[in-house]
Amino acid sequence: MNAATVCPECAAPISVPADVFPNEIVQCGDCAIDLEVVALQPLSLAPAPEEEEDWGE
Repeated sequence: MNAATVCPECAAPISVPADVFPNEIVQCGDCAIDLEVVALQPLSLAPAPEEEEDWGE
């Protein structure tokens, strides 16, 4: 069974698989933003941090 919530950016409904885990990245189907699962009970999403380039370090 999927869990439902809304995108924190555009308020579109998002269906998240029931086996999702904290810190997993999901994507909003409407605005295409990457969202991080920050809590499971209740299900909470936040914009995922941007990946920084490592420039070979």
